[in-house]
Parts: sequence; C-alpha cells; structure tokens
Amino acid sequence: MKFILSILTSIFVTGCSVVGQSDVATAPYTLLEADEAQKIEVRNYDSMVLVSTSMSSESGNSAFRKLFSYITGDNEGATEIAMTAPVIMNDKKDVKKGSEISMTAPVFMNDSADNSMMSFVMPKDFTLATTPKPTNPEVYLSELKDYKVASIQFSGTLSNSNVEKYTLILKTWITENGYVAISEPVKAGYNGPLTLPIWRRNEMLIEIK
Repeated sequence: MKFILSILTSIFVTGCSVVGQSDVATAPYTLLEADEAQKIEVRNYDSMVLVSTSMSSESGNSAFRKLFSYITGDNEGATEIAMTAPVIMNDKKDVKKGSEISMTAPVFMNDSADNSMMSFVMPKDFTLATTPKPTNPEVYLSELKDYKVASIQFSGTLSNSNVEKYTLILKTWITENGYVAISEPVKAGYNGPLTLPIWRRNEMLIEIK
C-alpha cells in the first residue's frame, strides 16, 4: 500500500486537493452501460497509447522512476506531452533528452503474477507513431484499441480488503448481466494521498466481451 501511495503522491500532489479536485486530464472513453446504484459502468476506450515497464512488488518503485523519467524528458521527442490517467500496472547510438510530458489519469495497477507491468497513459492526441520513443531500453510503447471494460467506482483506499470486496461485486455483476470477463482485475487510482479517503476516486476494471 505504501508503494501505491508513493506513486499517486508523485503523480498528483501538484494537481489534487484534499477534496479530490484535480487538473489532471482523464483518458476519454465511450459509456456503453451504467448501473448508477452500484457505480458500475461498461466503457470502451477506443485507443490508448501506453508507456510501460516491468514491475514487481519488490521493484515497483524502480518501475515508476523509469516511467516518470520518460515523461520528464528521458525520450527522443521534443514536444511537451501532458500525461493522461490512468497509469496502468498490469501484475513486463546516443539520444538526446526530449521534453517533459504531462500526465493523464487514472493510474492503472495490475497485480498479475505472470506479467506484472506498470503503464502510463499518454494524452488522447498522441498516436503510437507520434509518441516520443523512450531512450531507456527497459521502457517501451504499445497501444490498446477497443479496450472494453466493466468498472466499479469506490472511495476510500486501494487496500486489499477494498480491492477484494469491489472485485467480487464487479465479477458478480458481469456474470449476471451476460458479459464474460477476459482479463484479471486492474486497479485504477485518480487521486493522491493528500486527498481525504472519503473524496478519493478508485476503480476496479475488468476487460469483458
């Protein structure tokens, strides 16, 4: 939990208030279905360009530093890039530094044991072709297209108990509404720890078909 808080602190400390207000852009999506009572949505992210690196429970801080270095200039580009949320954590010749890249929300965290990855989402106007290439060989670019997910939103913290509780609710809803889960749950955080837990926006997302 301390690792997650340190990530969100670094990302959002300058853009969030104690009541959850933020100037950080959010990754756009199309809303396909909503269950307002349970704060569940079915969304489709048409396209997201990701910058990623391998992550594990032991090396998560190192992974974050690599990605943060990328958005603050450790890239081949010369254009400022505003970072988009989320940051996705899915539990894999001389070049001059480029310009700082702004961040987008949310941050994604995927705890898959087989392929633990951390990814930052690039701003919506970036394509795979126009996104500056990383100078660190351990950092790479990829693109998600037609990423259809069911999400559940909750306040508080991304504690193990909350993650388990809301993942179970979301999985039950998916089954009862005729969808099929095709991925492991992903955690998404939108606020830093300076935001009071009652005002925080957290999500669990599961890719569906």
